[in-house]
Amino acid sequence: MRRREFLLTCAALGMVPSATARAGSHELRRDLAEGGRVASAQTKPVPNAAPANAWPQFRGSYALTGISSTTISPAPKLAWAWEGGEAFDSSAAIVDDVVYVGTATGELIAVGLTDGKLRWRYKAGEAIGESSPAVANGRVFIGDLIGVVHAVNAANGKPLWTFTTQTEIKSSPVVVGNLLLMGSYDGNLYGLDVATGRQLWAYKTENYVHGTPCVVNGVAHFAGCDEVFHAVDVTTGRARYATSATAYTGASVVIVNNVAYFGTFDNQVLALDLQSRKVLWRYEHPDRKFPFYSSAGVIDGTVVLGGRDRMLHALDAKTGKARWTYMTRARIDSSPAIAGGCVYAGSNDGRLYAVDLTSGKVVWQHDEGAALSASPALASGRIVIGSTEGRLLCFA
Repeated sequence: MRRREFLLTCAALGMVPSATARAGSHELRRDLAEGGRVASAQTKPVPNAAPANAWPQFRGSYALTGISSTTISPAPKLAWAWEGGEAFDSSAAIVDDVVYVGTATGELIAVGLTDGKLRWRYKAGEAIGESSPAVANGRVFIGDLIGVVHAVNAANGKPLWTFTTQTEIKSSPVVVGNLLLMGSYDGNLYGLDVATGRQLWAYKTENYVHGTPCVVNGVAHFAGCDEVFHAVDVTTGRARYATSATAYTGASVVIVNNVAYFGTFDNQVLALDLQSRKVLWRYEHPDRKFPFYSSAGVIDGTVVLGGRDRMLHALDAKTGKARWTYMTRARIDSSPAIAGGCVYAGSNDGRLYAVDLTSGKVVWQHDEGAALSASPALASGRIVIGSTEGRLLCFA
């Protein structure tokens, strides 16, 4: 399914989460105690920002803040464009100066960050949708639209293992120590062994697991089409708690200071206090009532996300009041990336925007002429994003 179908097929079902733990949890507990690395370039197990030279997974790190430590030129130029031929709904990962991304033709590709040359291509399945690669310990992980999780050698693209779920995957993988987290439209969040693909546990929900889990303090958090906000212990696969998400949700959540921020298909952005399980505030534009599909970025007390109302919204994290909005010419499903006081986001109007975080003014833009629904990846002073017309773009 594509995004439009996702909205039509989501239904409010029952709210009875359960979990089935499998063998191997003691190995994960030991690994978490030792502190596994997310990617070769990272130095902290749970960073709030991606390192300057890497963007190892969707939203940059498994905290999902969307922040990069890199420095981007005030007026970046197009460094290269790789012609993929089909749409890029998948967002890129960047590790060790290599870009990894999935294509609508079902290929996982590796392209040089500096030269834009193809390193290798791996045929995954029929197609890869919005699932975006995660790179860790010399492996690349991704899910495809026939429901298969793939693990590939990062150096040469050779297959390592596959794991089959019951239906399509749009969630992006997250690596925590020796555990791979992957959501599926079969309603499960899976915990898989990174090295072998063996299922360690499966946490069952009552509808699609679409968003990518945000991992904080050993707990995976996500909201979904069952209208439930789930918190799952990554060691055991058992629920820590489940509470109302108020509406079905396509976005991934982000958590800062024990507060979760996410937009819903009920045209609202929520701040959910994880201790009290109470909604602290709700934001809804006074005039334009459209869903939020874009996943939020949070930095310095500001929540930033795109809306299907064609706007970028910057909200006060404490109050939910709008600090500014910027109107583009089409909906924004792209999730913003933040670096150096600028917000970078694509729009279906075909433009990639850089917006000043404080003022909300556009400081740079590139007109690609094709919808940019994927999310930008930032690393080593570069911006990488794919278009729906099959061009993978790099700006420096």
